[in-house]
Amino acid sequence: MSTAGFNSQNGTGTGQTYANGPSQNPVAPQQLPGVGYGAPHQPTYNAMQAKAPPTPAHPGLYPSGPYQPVTPVCSYQPGPPHTSYPAPSGQSLLPRPPVGGPPPHTPPQSASPGPRLPAAQATPPPPAVSSSSYYANPQHPVAPAWQYNAAPPPMGPPATVNAPPRGPAPRHANPASNSTGPPPPSVYSPAPAAPAPAPHHVPHGGPQPPGPRMPRTPQHGYTQPGTAPPPMTPMSPDAYQPNRAPYGPPPTGPPPAMKPAAPPPIGPPMANATPPPPRADGNGPPDPSSYNHGDHHMGVPPQQPGTPGLHLGHYPSLPPGYQNTPSPMHPAIQAATQPNTQGPQPYPQPHGGPGLSPSLASLSLQASTPEALRVVNLLQERNLLPPTPIPAPTPCLQQDLQKINCHPEVFRSTLTSIPQTQSLLNKAKMPLGLLLHPFKDLSQLPVVTSSTIVRCRSCRTYINPFVSFLDQRRWKCNLCFRVNDVPEEFMYNPVSRSYGEPHRRPEVQNATIEFIAPSEYMLRPPQPAVYLFILDVSHNAVETGYLTVFCQSLLDNINALPGDARTKVGFITFDSTIHFYNLQEGLSQPQMLIVSDIEDIFLPTPDSLLVNLNECKELVQDLLKSLPTLFEKTMETQSALGSALQAAYKLLLPTGGRMSIFQTQLPNLGVGTLHSREDPNLRAAAKDVQHLSPATDFYKKLALDCSGQQVAVDLFLLSSQYCDLASLGCISRYSAGSVYYYPSYHHQHTPAQVECFQKDLKRYLTRKIGFEAVMRIRCTKGLSIHTFHGNFFVRSTDLLSLPNVNPDAGFAVQMSIEENLDDMQVVSFQAALLYTSSKGERRIRVHTLCLPVVNSLSDIFAGADVQAITGLLACMAVDRSATASLSDARDAMTNAAIDSLTSYRQSVLTIQQPGLLAPACLRLFPLFILALLKQKAFRTGTSTRLDERLFAMCQLKYQPLVYAMLMIHPALYRVDDLTDEGALSISERTVPQPRVLQLSVEKLSREAAFLMDAGTVMYLWIGRHCPLSFLTQVLGVTSYAAVPDNLYLLPELDTPESQRTRAFVGWLRDQRPFFPSLLVVRDESQLKPSFMQNMIEDRTESALSYYEFLLHLQQQISK
Repeated sequence: MSTAGFNSQNGTGTGQTYANGPSQNPVAPQQLPGVGYGAPHQPTYNAMQAKAPPTPAHPGLYPSGPYQPVTPVCSYQPGPPHTSYPAPSGQSLLPRPPVGGPPPHTPPQSASPGPRLPAAQATPPPPAVSSSSYYANPQHPVAPAWQYNAAPPPMGPPATVNAPPRGPAPRHANPASNSTGPPPPSVYSPAPAAPAPAPHHVPHGGPQPPGPRMPRTPQHGYTQPGTAPPPMTPMSPDAYQPNRAPYGPPPTGPPPAMKPAAPPPIGPPMANATPPPPRADGNGPPDPSSYNHGDHHMGVPPQQPGTPGLHLGHYPSLPPGYQNTPSPMHPAIQAATQPNTQGPQPYPQPHGGPGLSPSLASLSLQASTPEALRVVNLLQERNLLPPTPIPAPTPCLQQDLQKINCHPEVFRSTLTSIPQTQSLLNKAKMPLGLLLHPFKDLSQLPVVTSSTIVRCRSCRTYINPFVSFLDQRRWKCNLCFRVNDVPEEFMYNPVSRSYGEPHRRPEVQNATIEFIAPSEYMLRPPQPAVYLFILDVSHNAVETGYLTVFCQSLLDNINALPGDARTKVGFITFDSTIHFYNLQEGLSQPQMLIVSDIEDIFLPTPDSLLVNLNECKELVQDLLKSLPTLFEKTMETQSALGSALQAAYKLLLPTGGRMSIFQTQLPNLGVGTLHSREDPNLRAAAKDVQHLSPATDFYKKLALDCSGQQVAVDLFLLSSQYCDLASLGCISRYSAGSVYYYPSYHHQHTPAQVECFQKDLKRYLTRKIGFEAVMRIRCTKGLSIHTFHGNFFVRSTDLLSLPNVNPDAGFAVQMSIEENLDDMQVVSFQAALLYTSSKGERRIRVHTLCLPVVNSLSDIFAGADVQAITGLLACMAVDRSATASLSDARDAMTNAAIDSLTSYRQSVLTIQQPGLLAPACLRLFPLFILALLKQKAFRTGTSTRLDERLFAMCQLKYQPLVYAMLMIHPALYRVDDLTDEGALSISERTVPQPRVLQLSVEKLSREAAFLMDAGTVMYLWIGRHCPLSFLTQVLGVTSYAAVPDNLYLLPELDTPESQRTRAFVGWLRDQRPFFPSLLVVRDESQLKPSFMQNMIEDRTESALSYYEFLLHLQQQISK
């Protein structure tokens, strides 16, 4: 059994199997390295299957059958075409890269989703490729299939639960059997799984019974080009307001003598149906005691009318938070009343149906085409990059539903229109998955305190805005369709302080909400906040000077550590021995206890090593002041990290908590010893990169032990030497921790990294934290989740164990369609995160996302989210690099672009045209794939340190999508001519908004200055003939030659140019939780190669230019 950390099995030697990260469900059968999942009801899309003819390198990502050959449609000529790609003087434009000739035959497609024979066995090997070829090794054997759209085989018979008969399911009203009006509204949304608790939690979850579903509809709701959703209304007084008291129980005694409101008729009449009332009204003052918003709040701001393409909630003026404005309630609703003495009545629903517009199947016959499906010839339209950040696409839902849908920064799908069947998904050849940022810091977050949390009795879905109320006393789950009773307490609305309005409760008005859990969600008292710091104090560590920065930062922020009166802290230092610190109350100074027996580690005084912070704060402060000088003369060069981790685990075993490791070299003593596996001479090798998997399973096993005891491990790596991040990173990955990496850190030689470390450490110490957390993702019946990406441990088939959860962690999941969705209009997804706050409260944060179901390929393509697809493919490629090889991952990403554009050309386009054609929504897909191929994680032929490559892979798997996209495709701005035109006004600051430029040297000018935002680092490139005004008024120097090489801070000058530049850089930094360092680059600077490597559209010695890459894609698609 492999011990590779990226593999899905752990190999503990005991026969016990652990699943995590890229793995599939632990109960699913073992797959080949491609992590494939076969749909039981049909063959799945297999991209690794032999194509005709083969690509110049290894096969790619989707399992799929051979394409039907089509007549080549490219009429591009290297002469004077109407394209803006100029040919260099004296050269013609590059023709197509060399590829293999046509095969003697095309092998038939197999009915099995398993891997195919290598292409070399079906076709003759392609001719040799030139040294400038896009692929490093064209003779490499075919990689195993990468299947990501197939459903795993069923693991057992479905559970049977008494449920209503299958049939049409109303959204919020009884269906109209023979209605002449619009179809009955319907909304389904996945309810978040109540995370099955840790040892002290009450397990939840249950079987999902068959139940009625929505009738099929061929409609969609695409907005026509040039239109935008109407602006949203301002927040009503009945909506959640900050600083309200938490929801309490309803008043005791009999209910007041009031009559529930009945809505007036709205819209066209429907047979046997009551139309839905609009949502919360703005009449009347807010109730200050009705409920609590907690520390963070979330919402969606109004969208500016007339701005096509902007999704609801896209507002660059308010990063990174956002505000929620619920839709208003109809004014007449409060006036209308109705007796409530009869039996079940048709109940008013809070929202209308999805309102899908006519199908896109006959687009060629329509006069107008959705902007997302506008045909783009990538070889002729060069300036495709929008001048502003790309918004997430808006699902084609009825407007009332879209207003309350989950924000895309929190919950996002690769396809905003879900295919009805797996075969339709396979035909589209695009991945289906979700990207989550579940614990994100939110500007508005409704917090509900209630003794009863309403959930489906069958699947344990939390009640949400997309359920159906059959009447006042019954609601239908939007995931399993079971009809549930409305509890008596839920009849009381704490916002309006009235009875009989369950559909106006905040749980049914917000797609993101947080509950303060009652006592049944815990079996033991919530754990306190416990922080243990493990510090490397070897000679190498002291030389870097990090210890001084750490101690000072902790002293500055010690009062800001999240926690309460129970908060505990402890310290362990190590070199060749382990040093503990007795901080017991009553001591005059800290007492150091040294344990030299690292082979059998023990705790010298277990009761006094973790101390209450409030009671022993002075001793803690004394220790932090003395630590930097305590080891300044040390000559110890060895590092017993493994033994220090074992000691820390024993110390945290009774309580759980957070372990923070600061390491500066390769562990070389005791358990967990590692040896250098990097050959510096092979850093720029064009072939596969070795040693991307762990050298030992010691750190993974320890991480799994930590996870079982609610301990998370965060790793800070500060080293100029190779530290084997592939092995050390497992300690954080499998315990839901974080990894920070500062290569070549030195307190004097790299001041920019020192500043970055200081800012990151402050954020790390003070940010919100959740302890002993679990997360479950549920989806509508018929869909299934089979692969997870991120830092966690999979405790059961769908339950993620998160000993710590932080607001900077992202997750991704892959999905498949197990049952046809042809009787549904919408499907829902729900993520539920159960955690203990630093104040000792047990809380549940629930996010619900609703998406339409479509039955045509054109609708699927129109709803493609190119950024989410890119982010999910990056996670899958990281796994593929470890389980197979880096070249396999690169080929898989290339084939992802080929396959999706081929499917679009063959199945969506009604009129075949020459050129490389893509729908407008996927016009940036080839560019993003090329950016991934040139990203530090996957690039070849360029010198890349192994630890830096591994850290880039860690970030692609761990970072939320919005931050990962900057690391994949940086943003380039011209900053020497910033103006106030179009600027944002934020906190009395004027923030310029320069346009985003293409990543090509042709966009640079020696007479200008440019800022490149690459996510974790920013480059300020100064042209040799940059205007003197910029040099003097922004950089504070008198000439280009006077710009210092190590400049990393913009001086605070009292000039408009300086204020604009600093405001823009500060605004970019404020949009992310980590701190990107700023590096000033001149033509002569050693940093220039690093800057130029991000020019994705330009050719390098080892990689194609963007235009050459497009020609390669066109050649493969036209075969």
